[in-house]
Amino acid sequence: MTPSVSETETVLKGLDYESRQMVIDTVKQLKKRILTKENILKFDKEEIFPEEIIRSMLGQDIGLQLLFIPESYGGLGGGARDCFEVIREIAGICLGIATGFFAIQLGSDPLLVGATEEQKQKWLGIISEGNVLVAYAVTEPGAGSNLAALKTKAEPVLNNSGEIIGYKINGTKQFISTGGYADFITLLANTPEGPSFFVVEKGTEGFVQGKSEEKHGIRASNTSPLSFTDVFVPVENLIGGVPGKGMKQANKVFGYTRLMVAAMGLGAGIAALNIVIPYAKERIQFGSPLSEKQGYTHKLIVPNAVRLEAATAYCEEVALMLDSGEEDLQVEGAIAKLFATESANKTADDAMQALGGYGYIAEFEVEKIKRDVKITCIYEGTSEILQNIISTFRWKKTRKSKGEYYKAISSEMEELNSAMGDAGCRFYALAANALNHTIMLVNDNGLTKQQYIMFALADMMTHVEVGASMARKAMKLDKTGDSGKAKIKAMSRIFANNTAQLVAQNILKILQGSGVFNKHAVSEFMERVAFNELICSYENIIKDMDIVADILFERS
Repeated sequence: MTPSVSETETVLKGLDYESRQMVIDTVKQLKKRILTKENILKFDKEEIFPEEIIRSMLGQDIGLQLLFIPESYGGLGGGARDCFEVIREIAGICLGIATGFFAIQLGSDPLLVGATEEQKQKWLGIISEGNVLVAYAVTEPGAGSNLAALKTKAEPVLNNSGEIIGYKINGTKQFISTGGYADFITLLANTPEGPSFFVVEKGTEGFVQGKSEEKHGIRASNTSPLSFTDVFVPVENLIGGVPGKGMKQANKVFGYTRLMVAAMGLGAGIAALNIVIPYAKERIQFGSPLSEKQGYTHKLIVPNAVRLEAATAYCEEVALMLDSGEEDLQVEGAIAKLFATESANKTADDAMQALGGYGYIAEFEVEKIKRDVKITCIYEGTSEILQNIISTFRWKKTRKSKGEYYKAISSEMEELNSAMGDAGCRFYALAANALNHTIMLVNDNGLTKQQYIMFALADMMTHVEVGASMARKAMKLDKTGDSGKAKIKAMSRIFANNTAQLVAQNILKILQGSGVFNKHAVSEFMERVAFNELICSYENIIKDMDIVADILFERS
């Protein structure tokens, strides 16, 4: 496929627009043929993992897995933007099906980033042929998201000459998507040199793929425990051929994999909105449609639509960074997943409320989306783990750069405000500046050991960075004269208010809640960060919500 080229002539990884749309159109056809509403509700109700359907999605006639496989190993060579949009589309049909598909991509990642050329030719080639299901076996019963607590062991097995001919693996894995059906897995285990990835094939003696877990949601996916008792794996199945590289390999893909989970959350959240918005146009309550009532539109729909749009803007930027060749985007991936999945979870919850009694009925699908989407806030790093990552790394970056990181965002937003003026950029600038000072205050007063305060910083950091992406998107649309600019500008103003208010609230939480600062110190700090200006972000907010509601509900 022809690589894309940005405005600055940077060659981007991935498909051209037309090729990407062909893949998305293929997914839409699946919804009409085999992933119908009737089938999806049946899979959910009866807790069916539709193995045949998943395998057919990988077969020669469809071959969706080719999207993430490089061309040199038989794939299409799709990039992060391509995979993001396709996974979002699948998740909009069923998050359980999306999880089953994503498990194959996740299981392939250690091979993509760490395997030898010979291993890539073999295993990625097998995946390209469409004959296998793959699983990523990292999580353990007592460790969860903490990979450093890994207990599964891989002991070297020597021949008579003292050469390593393989490894004997013992341990247990938990919460493994598609684990019960996978033809092979990529397993993380501790060798004497440190964590290492191995390929373990189905049917290997001592390898037991356990019974599927009964789950609250994503019932169309399989989640199984795996156990290993003296499982012999030949040395050629050690990914990369050198032990001790597993943690580095895992960390290398977190920016990418968490972006994909963000896509899954967004797909589910958008699907919920696509149900409740048409419903509101038809549902008459007290003489007029729900779509004309602010109690419905401004409380349950518009705020969620804004958050999903803001999350999309940020995710698009991260995907572009990945396709440009940037690496070590662990924090950006964490922000994308945290904000997108929490926003989607809130959207689904409000969508149930928006449908009233119908929201509780399976036929209307929203209750299923609500049960499904919650897992996106848990797997591939819980929201709390992500808050730890975001606050720790951004605190260190702020300290190391002596405040230049968020100062640069604040300056950029001031420039956008001068150039555009009507996208809330002034409040993004104020919020970024206030955040910068707050990080320094927390650092200087030894408050970084208080996790609750660091979580408050993480939420501030997330909103400021997501908001900056929203402002950039508004500016881009404004420059090109895009027809969607009015909606994005209004949404950006609304999200700027959200950001300003959250930053202001969390400043008070830290200043007054920590018990460290006296009234004079609080007053002096609030004046330094222009707190009184920050809290004035509500100007015209209801009018802006009217504008967005008019567009969403197509009100004249």
